[in-house]
Amino acid sequence: MWFSKKQVGGAALNAQASEAPALPGQVTTKSRGDAAESAAEAHLAKAGLVLVTRNYRTPGRGGGEIDLVMRTSDGTLVFVEVRQRTGATHGGAAASIGFAKQRRIVLAARHYLMHLASLPPCRFDVVLVNGAQDGKTAPAIEWLAGAFDAS
Repeated sequence: MWFSKKQVGGAALNAQASEAPALPGQVTTKSRGDAAESAAEAHLAKAGLVLVTRNYRTPGRGGGEIDLVMRTSDGTLVFVEVRQRTGATHGGAAASIGFAKQRRIVLAARHYLMHLASLPPCRFDVVLVNGAQDGKTAPAIEWLAGAFDAS
């Protein structure tokens, strides 16, 4: 529900308050997510995949996002979802990719493919980044090739 400043007694509940920049050295959810995507990209690049684009979003509300779009040496287009968790509570990173999340990724992939002249072979991979990303210990990275399909 949306509240005006007047309704909450003048408290600052506006977009500017929620978009305050992070302080230098402050770890935010966004910075952790960016670090996980970079770690996943590096892991996949070592395996021979080439980055096509990062953070592809469909226009409008309710669309989807693809963290990494990569290409294999045989031309397969790989849509990669990166999931990062610092702990294993609630099932860890793998448990956070439910049916609804998969459908949004498939929606975004279909939108991406609409802009290509010809359709290459495609697959949906997931890279799980588990553990602390404090710069001291390397996170555990697990790559699930062909984790789900578009059907």
